[in-house]
Amino acid sequence: MASQDKGEEHWQRTSRLMIIMLSLWAFFSFIVHFFVGGLNGVTLLGFPLGFYMAAQGSLVAFVIMLFVFAKAQDKIDRDCGVAEEDE
Repeated sequence: MASQDKGEEHWQRTSRLMIIMLSLWAFFSFIVHFFVGGLNGVTLLGFPLGFYMAAQGSLVAFVIMLFVFAKAQDKIDRDCGVAEEDE
């Protein structure tokens, strides 16, 4: 019974992490670019923020999200006892 509880906890935590990451992905993919015109009023390093987010910002956010997801998923796996052990 305890194994089934750990499996359910693992799935719930993994699902929550996936929903959060998918929401962030949608935000940086669509929402930020939808408001690019309004963001161009703000400058970052001499470039309009809308241009920066379209050219670089979203890509940087995606890479950071990958590392955060991998670390968080590894913690979930270890907490629930399903982590792959280093050989």
